[in-house]
Amino acid sequence: MVVKTLNMVNNCQILGPVAQLGQSVGLLIIGRGIEALRARFYLTNYLFSSNYESIMKDIELKLENTNILPYAEIKGYISVNYPGRYDGVVINTQILGSNELVVYRSYNNKKISQNVSRLFIGKEDMQDNKAEFTASIEFKPKETHEVKFRISIIEQHKEIESDVVFGKLSA
Repeated sequence: MVVKTLNMVNNCQILGPVAQLGQSVGLLIIGRGIEALRARFYLTNYLFSSNYESIMKDIELKLENTNILPYAEIKGYISVNYPGRYDGVVINTQILGSNELVVYRSYNNKKISQNVSRLFIGKEDMQDNKAEFTASIEFKPKETHEVKFRISIIEQHKEIESDVVFGKLSA
């Protein structure tokens, strides 16, 4: 095994040379199984260093406004940067501390005729791996609630990646 490093490296008795967070990862030439684990450690150390914020998420959900009012339109935007295959995305919403539901009204300017509280958008409906949706909350709350929006990439009935955004429902 040959290990070349670019910056300061600590030596671990179990894993051998280990880069510290925020330092260069180095170059590994891998020959056996333990070296594969060491390479995975190097990569994890690099990805979750202080430079993590500059790396794009596989899926991202943004709300136009996180302050939500009853009966007002909630507008959201979805962006998928996942490099692998996937069938679509699903959006689940929960109003914390309440049994009421968020109702989805449209996606990509297509109206939804039924009251839907969980929305699936197929990959074929996502131009450039992006989508937008509208929803609403059809009740007047007696107190303030947090609203949890969770979006997931789905491939063959399995969840691959997800993102969560919280909004605040005012009374």
